[in-house]
Amino acid sequence: MIKLFVGLGNPGPEYEATRHNAGFWWIDEFARDLKVNLVPERGYFGLMARANVSGNTIWLLEPQTFMNVSGKSVAALARFFKIAPRKFWWCMTNSTFPRPGQTQTRRQPRRPQRPARYTRPARLIRLLAPARRHRSPGVKSEVVNWVLKKPSPDQRKLIDDSIIHSLKSWPAMVEGDMEKATMQVHTNKPQRPKPPRPTAPDAA
Repeated sequence: MIKLFVGLGNPGPEYEATRHNAGFWWIDEFARDLKVNLVPERGYFGLMARANVSGNTIWLLEPQTFMNVSGKSVAALARFFKIAPRKFWWCMTNSTFPRPGQTQTRRQPRRPQRPARYTRPARLIRLLAPARRHRSPGVKSEVVNWVLKKPSPDQRKLIDDSIIHSLKSWPAMVEGDMEKATMQVHTNKPQRPKPPRPTAPDAA
């Protein structure tokens, strides 16, 4: 079963509505579903909520350490509550998806563990996509500039719709039925925006 749900993003109002923070948006909506509040926890370097679901305790976490050092926050909470990495579920932006609102879940390949940092998801990654229309460019600065900008209103709606859809899978995650959870996440196929209708010619 999944016991720790982590959304990745950057703290601060300047990042709040940017594509980089889709992981935070997912956790925010999850907290509303569970009717719990995320509160600052200095000992875990993030915003945290705790909920009881069918007798199981789960944690929601939004690290406030900036994305590149999120492991500091995750490790602090996971160590204290003795949560194994295989029971993590990560939600983050993926800039390589072909269209906004696409979601994907996949297993992380096994790698040597780094218990001191938890910088890599050990088992599962949740990929939530406010994505580029094309695959990521090779220039790192272009990717950074893309994810640190706000999506258009149409793109944001696609992202929000995908969050609502993918959250239907959380009961299966908590129960440990990852095959069912994955199927529920992958049934979401965002509609491509319709092209504008051509303007009718003026009547003679």
